[in-house]
Amino acid sequence: MLGDALLLQLGYNATLVAIGATLLGIAAGSTGTFLFLRKRALVSDAISHATLPGVCLAFIVMVMLGGDGRNLVGLLLGSAISAWIGLVCLSWLVRHTRLAEDAAIGAVLSVFFGFGIVLLTVIQTMGSGRQAGLEGFLLGSTAGMLWADAMVIAIGGAVTLALILLLRRPMTLVAFDPEYAQARGLPVARIDLAMMGLVMAVTVVGLKIVGLILIVALLIIPPVTARFWTERSDQVVLLAGIVGGLSGFVGAAVSASAPNLPTGPIIVLVSFGCFTVSLLLAPGRGALAALLRHLRFQKRVHLRQGLLALAQGQPIYEALTLRLLRRAGLARADGVATDMGRARAAKALRDERRWQVVRSDQAHEAAAALYDGLRDIETVLTRDQIAEVDRAIGSPEGVPA
Repeated sequence: MLGDALLLQLGYNATLVAIGATLLGIAAGSTGTFLFLRKRALVSDAISHATLPGVCLAFIVMVMLGGDGRNLVGLLLGSAISAWIGLVCLSWLVRHTRLAEDAAIGAVLSVFFGFGIVLLTVIQTMGSGRQAGLEGFLLGSTAGMLWADAMVIAIGGAVTLALILLLRRPMTLVAFDPEYAQARGLPVARIDLAMMGLVMAVTVVGLKIVGLILIVALLIIPPVTARFWTERSDQVVLLAGIVGGLSGFVGAAVSASAPNLPTGPIIVLVSFGCFTVSLLLAPGRGALAALLRHLRFQKRVHLRQGLLALAQGQPIYEALTLRLLRRAGLARADGVATDMGRARAAKALRDERRWQVVRSDQAHEAAAALYDGLRDIETVLTRDQIAEVDRAIGSPEGVPA
């Protein structure tokens, strides 16, 4: 069943949902990258909650005009206007009051969402409102999605992606260093507003599939996931779009194969699954890579301390240190150094004395700053500099310089 869903073999509606969710995921992941880099993840939460009054008011207006209150284009237009008003309110509060941004976000989020819930309750008392299904905009609802709905989502996602490609360079510069961007003459306020506008567009487009409560997850989780795999901002944007699109497609397929499972939450859970895999297995920043680096560092510390103990004729009491020395062929089981161990131990002790000279000489201040107890001095000083240090302390015969 899941295989059929992944191959788009479960029917017309399931195919529409999968395509729409994929396009939404790509747009959301790419757009959310700039929010993540700008450290404004919670702004998307305020914008998403601010859409609810617009959805409800658009429904009421369309019904009063004798139209179909469930027309998706009209509902999305109303949500866009409401989200824009919320964004303007948020910007005004941050710029013209002493409220911090997080406090302003909390105020806008709670007031707009509370107003939306009141309107939603009023709609339920209307004759045409009982079957409106507006609750689906909270967590998303893909049941009965039409071709026109899918086209609205596809076009909205495509336009958003096009704008991201057009504005990616100035938005990246503003996200990393707004002061430098302003010094270069870039309109930082306008770029910030454009960034928020893209977030608003993705939020509005995603209401039908993910819902206003969960859209923030689709905006933030993919770029956070992508950040584990690369240090380059352009690659983070690309990977975030891939993760978002994959999450949308797989989540929609899982939901289609098990009709009782809601699409929006499943998409978010799939996205979180990608995040968990990246958190654990990413080669540079993942938890497993960090653990391996720690173990390698620990091994180097034990070997270094063991070699210094051998050089000074001290007994080795630490079992792990002795085991590592034995594996490296530097010591026997009784703790006595092998021939190679004695040479390495003498070199380690000599390097410690060299570092003492370097750290006490202001001429080598830059090199001394790199001392960590493990770094080979040959990676910091040239041969001539090492020879000069050896002349200062005297190089015993048989010890390599």
